[in-house]
Amino acid sequence: MLKMKDILDEKDKRLRMVSEEVTFPMQKEDLKKIDLMVEYLTNSQIEEKAEKYDLRPGMGMAAIQLGIPKRYITIVEEVEDGFDTYVVVNPKIVSNSMEKIYVDQGEGCLSVNREVEGIVPRYARVTVEGYDTEGNKIRVRAREELAIAFQHEIDHLNGILFTDYIDPKNPMKDADKYRPI
Repeated sequence: MLKMKDILDEKDKRLRMVSEEVTFPMQKEDLKKIDLMVEYLTNSQIEEKAEKYDLRPGMGMAAIQLGIPKRYITIVEEVEDGFDTYVVVNPKIVSNSMEKIYVDQGEGCLSVNREVEGIVPRYARVTVEGYDTEGNKIRVRAREELAIAFQHEIDHLNGILFTDYIDPKNPMKDADKYRPI
C-alpha cells in the first residue's frame, strides 16, 4: 500500500521532469504501481480508511508523483454509488471548451503539502485521448471537477504544478473572468 511518504513533495526536482511516452506491452512494475495508485486514491476518499492509514484525500495521481517519469495517470472520482476509476496511458487533451473555471476553495495536490490560495484557470470541459493498460485507444469526455483533475494530472506529466498558474503578487487575479465551482 502506498503511503504519503511515497509521494514526492513539491520541492523534489523530479516533479519538474517531462515524463516519457509509455510503450506497450506495459511493464509489470508499472501495472502494479497503477493498482497501488488507484488503491490509494480510493481509500483516501473513504473517511475511515483515510484516517486508519493516514492518507491525504486525493482524486488523481500521475506516475511522476511516485518518481516514475512515465506518461500515465489515475483518477478516482467519487460518484453517487461508489467510484469511477480512470487510468489513462499517454493522455492528451484533444479538445476543450472555451469556458474556463476554477476551484473556489483552491486547487490541491498530493505533492503540495500546504494550503495554496489562488486562481488556477482550467477548461470547463475537455476531451482526453490515450490508451488503457492493454494498449487500446480510449477517449474520455470530462466536465467540471473531472476536467480539472485531468488537466492537473496531465500537467504533472509535463513538469507543471498547479501553483505555477497562480500570480504570487495577486493570487485572486482574474477571478471575475472565470466561473468558480
